Amino acid sequence: MTGNAGAGQRAARLLRWYPPAWRARYGDEFTELLIAEFAERPRSWRRAADVARGGLLARLTGAGLTGHELESSAQIRAGLATAVCSLAAFLAFGVAMWAQLTVGWEWSPPSATATRVGMVAMSAAALLLAVLVILAVPPLAVATARGMLRGRARCLRGPLLLAVAGSVVLAVGSHHFQNAWPGTGGHSWAQQGLVPGGVAAFSWSATLSVSSYWAHPAALATFPAAQIAWMAVSPLALIALVVGVAGTMRRLDWSPRLLRYEAWLVSAAAVGMTVFLAGGCCWVLAEGSRPGLFHAGFIDVASLAVMMLALSVAQRATGRAWKSALGARPH
Repeated sequence: MTGNAGAGQRAARLLRWYPPAWRARYGDEFTELLIAEFAERPRSWRRAADVARGGLLARLTGAGLTGHELESSAQIRAGLATAVCSLAAFLAFGVAMWAQLTVGWEWSPPSATATRVGMVAMSAAALLLAVLVILAVPPLAVATARGMLRGRARCLRGPLLLAVAGSVVLAVGSHHFQNAWPGTGGHSWAQQGLVPGGVAAFSWSATLSVSSYWAHPAALATFPAAQIAWMAVSPLALIALVVGVAGTMRRLDWSPRLLRYEAWLVSAAAVGMTVFLAGGCCWVLAEGSRPGLFHAGFIDVASLAVMMLALSVAQRATGRAWKSALGARPH
């Protein structure tokens, strides 16, 4: 009896590699199979590796990123939700880099033309992405309201409350701490007003957590305690916002028109991400290694790598969503 209980616990631990939906559908059968294998081979690293590989594949399939197609509408929802998560990761690191650049921009003009080009490209792309987010929200809000009125309030309530709580904390906290923006009092020059100070300060405050100071505890300890607390809380608020939005998107009953509209917006966002990334590369390659206000450190290089990965995931998820949408159209 004790042996069976131990085998069941081991099977349950291995089963956690798989997403909840898969476990709900196949979990009992798979658990029995694993317990039977434990009796024949108590220890096997290959079995553990196979389970982990299968679980990760199932999670990637659920995210709309593999060649294993889901049902058409589910594939589109999964692809769009994954693209939104990738966009959020891209913006978290991209806006932090852009906010760092705006601080130097407030104090003096860059010495390299490529840095100017990069700053203009990043600012234009940031504006485009902000507009696309604004255009995406109202239709999603209407669809969510309709879903709740049609009896889906129970399944939508959790992710919706998570998204609202995350957005409120992020907005209020960023507004409060933006007063410490280091760009205040910069030296006036011809193109200093490219980015409004309030926008730059809010962006800097919202992305304070993306900082190399985490690797330098002595320097971090000189910050006010409230600011350090905000650096720890703000990424949690962002994660809550993104998880809530993605969860809401996956639970909605989408109309074909809304699916196409949001897919077009996500495709346009991928273009904006590409321009933003190109601008960041211009800055880092042209002037980032030089000492001074426009110096780029390891955190900026790492941010570029994360942004490239996020862009790649967003493009793949969007591409598979479009493929599923086009395949579902009547001929």
